[in-house]
Order: sequence, then structure tokens, then C-alpha cells
Amino acid sequence: MSQGQSRRPQAGDQRESQPIKYEDVFNVTGELANKPIVLGQYVQATPVPTTQIGVIQQTAITIGEALEATAQTTRDKPVDQSDAAAIQAAEVRATGSNVIIPGGLAATAQSAAAQNASVNRNEEKIRLNEVLTGATAKLPADKAVTRQDDEGVVSAELRNNPNVATRPGGVAASIAAAARLNENVNI
Repeated sequence: MSQGQSRRPQAGDQRESQPIKYEDVFNVTGELANKPIVLGQYVQATPVPTTQIGVIQQTAITIGEALEATAQTTRDKPVDQSDAAAIQAAEVRATGSNVIIPGGLAATAQSAAAQNASVNRNEEKIRLNEVLTGATAKLPADKAVTRQDDEGVVSAELRNNPNVATRPGGVAASIAAAARLNENVNI
């Protein structure tokens, strides 16, 4: 038998019921050659569904996800002061910090609102979707939306809107919708 070949037991061979030894697989001699190899069996677990029949398990919607939804629903809307205030309130609630993060969502929204206020042509204004796309990744922390978050964001948008109203599909509306959906989820 050459060095590269291992010896396989043949049908009817007495060794068939014996454990595989190192000499059967490797070119070794001496004490190690007669020792049995430790064979392990690896089993990959099959995921078990966490839902019951007829029940869909829902995860809570985060503030970042609600802001991303706003980016989708208000694609062409220029950022104004009420949007910036609502985004700031949302970021504060997501992070748990009252400090405005340089380069964060709130700072970007405030800059966009200030720039848009000085621009006359609508096509030159910064859009809400440009600020909020990828919001979850832009937030240093995130959490599930609660009713208290909803109230804070709605209040900020109302205080900063000359019409004292929230915008359908806007920041406050998306946060409110997420809070309503989250009421049915254990968070």
C-alpha cells in the first residue's frame, strides 16, 4: 500500500466492527498507530418558528425605521423648520440625549431647513428624503417607538409649524403610526 492511500476494511473483514485507528487513515507507526480516532458528529440545529399557527409575531418599529418610512412617503417635500424640529425630537428620544450630534439627523435637518428658508427656487431646496434616507444607520442609538415618543415628536412639529398642524405622511405622522402599531407588540 502506498503512503497516500488509507486502508479500508472490506466486507466480511473482522476490522469492520472495530473503531478506526490512526494507522487506518494516516501513515503513522508506533503507539499512536493503534489508538482509535475521536470522531465527532456535528449537527446544525433547524430553526424553530417562534410563531403559533394563525399568529404572526411582529417586532416593534424603531424611531429610525419610522423616520425612514417618512423618507419614502415624502420624497419631494423640502425640509422646513417643523420637519427639523420633529426630527430633532425623534433623535433626542432615540438616543436618550438632549445633545445635538454634529453631523447627525437633527443637525442635518436644521441646516437643510435654514438653507431652504433662504432659497427661492423649490428645485434647489434640500428634500426630506435626502435627510432621512438611511436614518437607522445614522442614529447612534435607536429604540422602539412609544406613545410618549409620539407625543413629543407631534408636539415639536406642531410648535414649529405656522399652520399649527402636522403634515400627513410627515415625521410626526410616521412616528404616530409606528406608536399605534407598537401598542400591539410587547416592547
